[in-house]
Amino acid sequence: MNRSKISIIGAGNVGATTAHWCASAELGDILLLDIPETGDMPKGKALDLMQASPILGFDVNIRGTSDYAETAGSDIVVITAGIARKPGMSRDDLLAINAKIINQVAENIRNTSPNAIVIVVSNPLDAMCQQALKATGFPRERVLGQAGVLDSARFRTFLAMELGVSVEDVSAMLLGGHGDTMVPLLSCASVGGIPITQLISRERLKEIVQRTRDGGAEIVSLLKTGSAYYAPAAATAQMAEAVVRDKKRLIACSVYCESEYGVGGYCVGVPIILGAKGVEKIIQLQLSGEEELEFRKSVEAVKELSDKLAAGLAPRSGR
Repeated sequence: MNRSKISIIGAGNVGATTAHWCASAELGDILLLDIPETGDMPKGKALDLMQASPILGFDVNIRGTSDYAETAGSDIVVITAGIARKPGMSRDDLLAINAKIINQVAENIRNTSPNAIVIVVSNPLDAMCQQALKATGFPRERVLGQAGVLDSARFRTFLAMELGVSVEDVSAMLLGGHGDTMVPLLSCASVGGIPITQLISRERLKEIVQRTRDGGAEIVSLLKTGSAYYAPAAATAQMAEAVVRDKKRLIACSVYCESEYGVGGYCVGVPIILGAKGVEKIIQLQLSGEEELEFRKSVEAVKELSDKLAAGLAPRSGR
């Protein structure tokens, strides 16, 4: 059988759980890679997951390695490598450390899988997506960041919890940077087709929006020794599925925008159509006045981080 090949760089909680979701959905054969210093850990996790296949009934091959040569010819490469947030840390605190890791990973990907679609999960997400785009030299259609899918899921969860309804009936969209300035669009949020503003007061919606923005930090504070991984991994697997099965999903992802939304050359979360070729189209929404102001604020925060990298305050690409 000619299955897709999905390489996941970083076999920690997010990477291993992404492998779990992808395997369960039979999206393709999976390779888990981590640095040599982790020893046989990726092999152990891959074997453990493989042994779950007879129980759950999925039929794919799962292997672990520390050798990038084994990732050759990957159709999708997921980058989860990097340090996770700890209590008191912001996503931005990870900038310099994770930029160096992203450079090393991206350069290996460029050499082993020059035709792959790259999904970046490492934080700070938008800046790391931009760094991966530079270091691989791939076209912008094939490098995108996982952000809006996760953020939208958190928003949808909190709205469903508030109203006591199924999450399946809640629709929502978020734009901007993956961080404290993300922009949940109330104009695009609905439950069973009913605008959310008809079901929840504006004041209460503001509180739910803030909880969404703090969604990752809330989990970090509860876990105390790490950051979220179930939902981020599920969101990443949904993106991989859109590519593998050419589903043409209309979702928000961090992608490189030039004239779109007036961003002017940065990776930021916007609605896209995601399919077999990667980013097939960027959807231009008409934002309300308040949404436009919040989006501009979010874009400026993304620019600030990305410009720090470009200015050499964090490691550049080795090319």
